[in-house]
Amino acid sequence: MSATSTAATPFVHEQFDDIEQQRSAAQLGMWIFLATEVLFFGGLFLGYTVYRSLYPDTFAAASRHTEVVLGGTNTAVLLFSSALMALAVRAAEFKNRKQLVWLLLGTAFLGIVFMAIKGVEYHKDFVEYLVPGSHFEWHEANRSHAEIFFWLYFAMTGLHAIHVTVGIFVLLTLAVLAWLGKFTAGNYTPVEVAGLYWHFVDIVWIFLFPLMYLAGHR
Repeated sequence: MSATSTAATPFVHEQFDDIEQQRSAAQLGMWIFLATEVLFFGGLFLGYTVYRSLYPDTFAAASRHTEVVLGGTNTAVLLFSSALMALAVRAAEFKNRKQLVWLLLGTAFLGIVFMAIKGVEYHKDFVEYLVPGSHFEWHEANRSHAEIFFWLYFAMTGLHAIHVTVGIFVLLTLAVLAWLGKFTAGNYTPVEVAGLYWHFVDIVWIFLFPLMYLAGHR
């Protein structure tokens, strides 16, 4: 076998028969991981649903203290980043190295924009003493119920932010590997699997936005 043909052959780990079996195993592994993440976030969503049904008026009032414009902007940012991620997977499939690098960097950049906007929101909450704890201030009725809302708000959006941060580092790593030509031989499974993760992160936010930001707005 010539050096050229060897370089063009995708790397297959010894436990797999071919690249397709390797890709299927990686996809299955990611789907199982995402299923566990659904259970994790699902517990928080269930807790929110229970407390929202118990204290609907207070949760609506607390929701009005969130920044709908910033939250809506972040929703648009993540939706656009998902589109770029889908294009990145396609670029990897067609072995377009330069386009793949830029699309991965673009997706990571939008993730950074999301985190920057979220940081502005968190700073506002801190300044207005809406962070649960000894310094929490609430000048409307049912302080303890409002504090429950913000406990859930910070727990759910904070956990989501951690996932976004992990995704950013993964995307930047893949961009470096793509620049080095690691995915030009047809083994673009890491990009595909990272795409599944990033789309999951976006879907979680699509549920978080109306629950946390729009609950008190009509």
